[in-house]
Amino acid sequence: MKTSAMFWVAATTIALIMVTIMVTMNFPFNWVFYATVIGQAMIVYMVYRVLTENYTTNKTFEDFYEDYPIGNRMR
Repeated sequence: MKTSAMFWVAATTIALIMVTIMVTMNFPFNWVFYATVIGQAMIVYMVYRVLTENYTTNKTFEDFYEDYPIGNRMR
């Protein structure tokens, strides 16, 4: 099963939030250190997965923002 890039974004975010919680709760230094190193590796892999994902869209720069399309607004 191939995981999407959004899975890695969510997993990395959760892992780094856990590091913050571990620091706040005064976990032992070695646990925090190893969790930080793993989190940094996850960031590198996450960026790779996001940049190499096969994602296409029909949107162009003329569409601007989806919630406020400039070219299609009513007067």
